[in-house]
Amino acid sequence: MSVLLVNTSPHREGCTNRALVEVSNTLESLGVESEILWIGKDALHGCIDCRYCFTHGVCAFDDGAVNIAVEKVLESSALVVGSPVHYASMCGAGSAFMDRLSRTCSGRLVGKPGAAVVSCRRGGASAAFDRINKYFTISGMPIVSSTYWNSVHGNTPEEVEQDLEGLQVMRNLAGNLAWMLDAIKGGTAFPEQERTYRTNFIH
Repeated sequence: MSVLLVNTSPHREGCTNRALVEVSNTLESLGVESEILWIGKDALHGCIDCRYCFTHGVCAFDDGAVNIAVEKVLESSALVVGSPVHYASMCGAGSAFMDRLSRTCSGRLVGKPGAAVVSCRRGGASAAFDRINKYFTISGMPIVSSTYWNSVHGNTPEEVEQDLEGLQVMRNLAGNLAWMLDAIKGGTAFPEQERTYRTNFIH
């Protein structure tokens, strides 16, 4: 079992990374391999609905982040997406990244557990948390919960260290994720999905 954790923050070792490290370390202590992938701070193109990915399995924009993640997430047992809160939502690069990742992996993430992790200085955590979770629900991915919304607070990694509750939430998230992966490994198959219908359109 392996988990891919994606850091969409422009800061490689900032607050979001500190939260993801707590999840990753706990997973490793429970016997689950993990990798933290930082998407970098270069500009990321948004999805333009060109549908190139539908026939090629990769995104048309090969800017060094999404297509690398596509390969890794398809090989992993679960996906954790971390983002800082920017204007009460996930960061812009994270949004562009997830739009393209979800589109490129369309239909290929069903049954794979997903978890959102957010970091903020003060407010907007629950809105950003909800934003990320929508990518999982539209992809048929079971959402992994914790003992609170998966967020940490602080303006620096050192301040996040003082958020004892937030770090505990990260550890509990990792424990719940490890439990879910173990249950899946036990052989319970994910329900077969019906073919997709589009509301009010006849094809």
